[in-house]
Amino acid sequence: MKIKGLRWWVIGLIALATVINYIDRQSLNVLWPQISEELYPDKNMDERKEIFGWISSIFLFSYAFGQAIFGKIFDKIGTRLGFAFSIGFWSIATALHALSRGFTSFAIFRSILGVAEAGNWPGAAKGNAEWFPTKERALAQGIFNSGAALGGIISIPAIATMSLYFSWQTIFIVVGLVGLLWLVPWLLIVKAPPEKHPWLTDKERNYILEISAKTDSEDEEVINIEEYNPTTTKMLSHKESWGVILASAAIDPIWWLFVFWIPTYLVEVYNMDVAGIAIYGWVPYVGAMLGAWFGGLLAQNRLKSGWTTNKTRKFVITLGCIIMLPCFYLLSDPGSPINAVIIMAVILFGFQTAIGNVQTLPSDLFGKKTVGTLAGLAGMSAKFAGVGLTALVATLTLGGNYTPAFIVGAALTLIVLASVWFLCPKIEPLKP
Repeated sequence: MKIKGLRWWVIGLIALATVINYIDRQSLNVLWPQISEELYPDKNMDERKEIFGWISSIFLFSYAFGQAIFGKIFDKIGTRLGFAFSIGFWSIATALHALSRGFTSFAIFRSILGVAEAGNWPGAAKGNAEWFPTKERALAQGIFNSGAALGGIISIPAIATMSLYFSWQTIFIVVGLVGLLWLVPWLLIVKAPPEKHPWLTDKERNYILEISAKTDSEDEEVINIEEYNPTTTKMLSHKESWGVILASAAIDPIWWLFVFWIPTYLVEVYNMDVAGIAIYGWVPYVGAMLGAWFGGLLAQNRLKSGWTTNKTRKFVITLGCIIMLPCFYLLSDPGSPINAVIIMAVILFGFQTAIGNVQTLPSDLFGKKTVGTLAGLAGMSAKFAGVGLTALVATLTLGGNYTPAFIVGAALTLIVLASVWFLCPKIEPLKP
């Protein structure tokens, strides 16, 4: 049996895994106002926010280690088993949240969730490099990233609505089961990498591998000769690797600033209840989803028109950052809640426009056997930076003033630009 366009089925499943990933992690963010009132009735809003900040920081800290660990795991056991291992564990960890009774138990289960969920990103980068030629990778990354945005769009109103009818413990169990169901189509469809997959047509296989030779053995020989797959130490001796790592560390906390704090922001600044969060909280993720598609399609369009990879990546990343910068200033005094979430949507549009191309940089620079490692290290640095900002937010926003946090977001945007332009002078496949 042969299936045309099998690569799109694969990236579709990875995008669906990302939707599930974000539903799992957003559950606590949406439910925390309700959970904190139940578990900490004697504490005020700032004290509950501080507890949530520490739990979220522990999640990201674990997530950071998971990025590096799973980068190696995916390079070792492959995309198929790597994803099965990652999503299986994070789904179980989500369900275990139902047993939480306070800070310690939430911290433990969020830590397990963080390590396991981290596999999604180096796995997606590796899957992208395996299943798509260079000119389609930004679009594929955009499809994958749109899964994160779609997860935000779905999760906030869905979880908020479920909380009106079910206990928070039941919600965690239901959400955890969804991830386990995903394993069925994944294991059935992704039987092997493109070089050996029995359902791939010869035309699509050669297109994916960017070759015209007739035999698989000759194809593999050509690929192995052309690709540069250095050791981790040698990889880190290239300044371009540090450009990827620093750009990732600067841009990623911007996403977490909104993922973790949108529900709390709406409750604290606009005094919203669960129904209000359900109405407004999903809007910023619409911008994120559109930005993921826009950044991928724009990059693909420029590459097809003859632009180099270097020019394309820098143009799209710069455009995304320019979109974000003035909006951080506007958020200091947005006025109404609808203005606030629309401005957030524009920021996340710019964010996703840029980050999809930042995340393709490892596959632009190194061979497939190194992509997972660099993507994992970049992801780890990004999550450590996210830990720092998340831990600071509770202090930066005392009394409900979020302007200092938005100033930090603007500064991080400038660091992204500097990292890409100065440490990656020419984005192209590196050589020994």
